[in-house]
Amino acid sequence: MKKKISLIVKDCRKNIRVDVFINNKQDGLSRTRIKNLILDKKLKINNKTITDPSKKISDGDNINLMIPEPKKLSLKPYNFKLEIIYEDKDIIVINKPSGIAIHPGVGNFDNTIVNALINYDKNSLSNIGDELRPGIVHRIDKNTSGLIVIAKNNQSHEFLSNQFSKHSIIRVYQLLVWGKIKPSKGKIETLITRSSKNRQMMEVSRIKGKKAITNYVTLEVFENKNIPTLSLVECKLETGRTHQIRVHMNHLGNSIVGDDKYKKKFKTIKNIEPELKKNIINMNRQFLHAKTLGFVHPKKNKEMIFNSNLPQELEKIIKILRNT
Repeated sequence: MKKKISLIVKDCRKNIRVDVFINNKQDGLSRTRIKNLILDKKLKINNKTITDPSKKISDGDNINLMIPEPKKLSLKPYNFKLEIIYEDKDIIVINKPSGIAIHPGVGNFDNTIVNALINYDKNSLSNIGDELRPGIVHRIDKNTSGLIVIAKNNQSHEFLSNQFSKHSIIRVYQLLVWGKIKPSKGKIETLITRSSKNRQMMEVSRIKGKKAITNYVTLEVFENKNIPTLSLVECKLETGRTHQIRVHMNHLGNSIVGDDKYKKKFKTIKNIEPELKKNIINMNRQFLHAKTLGFVHPKKNKEMIFNSNLPQELEKIIKILRNT
């Protein structure tokens, strides 16, 4: 059933955006969803359709936002065993392996986490987002492993989306990078925008894009005559931009081992320990793992923190490095 939100602007502060104004007035409606509804031509201000979420409003403006009925699922189930870390009537926390995409996209509509969730329980997924992404509040890359939270109903989806919008979610990743990061710990704060050379990639920009903040600390450095210098690093995100850690590490000149998109060009490495070389070549993924995920539960209103160990193929590389 369609829902209509009608608001008359009163005593608003100067230069307030319409998406921010609606978000402040409507509990349970995330700013991300408001933005998407505006882009989808569902907003009228003074009976004129507005498609710019950053449109500034004034006292006396008549705002009407239409919230359409959620679209029904038309996705195929995929018989894939999900590693469920936690589940209740509101959320599912999954430990995603590398090699499977979160949701359908060009070239792959059937073999994704979303299709696996439909196979698991198609009637317990939120449906207020993109019709190809039921339950999906956030995502990690196909060739990244680790923790994601799934919304089983629309109220949970909005509650979690608001936490992501406010950057209050705890997200910690472990990664192995080429070389030694200097300084060994710190904060990377840049703008990230889509690459002008390749639309599937992102890049650091000085003048445009979204603010991206990554806190990092070097956990261990591997350095001897039998191996190239490698560093085990932990990153804690303050923001969650597309490919953020991969872009930031490449920006520092320490790209992630196995990253086929954001790889620094290294000279041929000689005298590398054979077993290490074989395991790195056979990874078929980047050495990036979403280790910790923390958030406030949408119904219980208490903080929940989940942890996941490095998968076997990554742990094996660390063991080889420690013993070399």
